[in-house]
Amino acid sequence: MLLYPIMEPLKVAVIGTGHLGRHHARIYANMPDVELAGVCDINQRLAKKIARQNNTSYFTDYKSLIGKASAVSIAVPTDLHHKIAMDLLERDIHCLIEKPIANKINQAEEIAALAEKKNLLVQVGHIERFNAAVRAVQPHIKNPRFIECHRMGPFKKRALDVGVVLDLMIHDIDIISYLVGSKIISTEAVGAKVLTDYEDIANARIKFQNKTIANISASRLSVNEMRKIRIFQDDAYISLDYIKKQAVIFKKSGKRITRSNIRIQLKDALEEELRSFVNCIKNKQKPLVSAIEATEALRIALEITSCIKNSS
Repeated sequence: MLLYPIMEPLKVAVIGTGHLGRHHARIYANMPDVELAGVCDINQRLAKKIARQNNTSYFTDYKSLIGKASAVSIAVPTDLHHKIAMDLLERDIHCLIEKPIANKINQAEEIAALAEKKNLLVQVGHIERFNAAVRAVQPHIKNPRFIECHRMGPFKKRALDVGVVLDLMIHDIDIISYLVGSKIISTEAVGAKVLTDYEDIANARIKFQNKTIANISASRLSVNEMRKIRIFQDDAYISLDYIKKQAVIFKKSGKRITRSNIRIQLKDALEEELRSFVNCIKNKQKPLVSAIEATEALRIALEITSCIKNSS
C-alpha cells in the first residue's frame, strides 16, 4: 500500500536551442521531477544536436510539441514570442518566455490576458531576480535615494533584433523597479546606433514617485564586461558586482565609515529560475516575474527607446 501518491514528472519542452535555449534543455534534462519532452528549432541540425546531448526528441515545428508537453521555455527571437506564446496558451500549455516578453505593449498585454483567462502560468526570464547577489542585498535596501547601474559588454552577434535597451538595460529596469517599489513619474534618455540598426549604447535617468532617482547605462560596445549597481540611501551605500557576485555595504558609525561584505550563497541563477517555474506550476503559485511585471518592464524600456529616438 502506498502512503504517498507518486507524482508524475512535469513534461517540459524547449523552443529555440541557441545561446539560452540549449542551457534550458540541459537544466530541465537534469531535474529529477521533470521530463524533457523535446527540443525545437528551425535549424534541424542544431535541434538534433541538442536533443542528442539531452537524450530527448527534436522537432522543427513548435506546434509538434502540442500534446507532448505541459510546459515550455520559449527562447527564440523576441518578434516570435507573441505568436508562439499565444498558440501554446490556447492549447493549455504553461510558458516561460525569455525577456523581453514581447516587442510591443499590446502583445504583452494579450499574453497576460490569455494566461489569466486560461488560468495558466506565464513566467518571464528576467534572470537577475534570481541572482544570488541581488537576493542577498535586498534585505539591506531601505528607502534608496540614488541608484547607479552599469551593464556593458563586447559586441556579440546575438539579440540583434532589438536594441541594447531591450537586450541588456531591461534587466536593470526590472531589478531597480523591484527594489524601489514605487511608480515611475518621468524618464529621460540618450543613446546612439553604432554597429546595428538599433541603439547600441544608452543612458537613462528615471525618477520615481518616492523621489528615488536611477541612472542606468548599457552598452554592447565595451571592451570589457561590467555589470554593477550602486545604491545610495540615508544610512548606507551598497555596491554590488553581478559578475563577481560580490556585495559590500558601507555604513556611517559615529564619525567613522564601516565596511562589511554581504554574505552571498552562490547558486546558478538560470537553474533557480527554471526550478521556480516548475515549482510554481506544480504548486499553483504566482511566479516571481509574471507577465504583468514583465509588461511593466517592457513599458518602461519602450519609453526609454522612444526618448532616444526623439533625442537623435
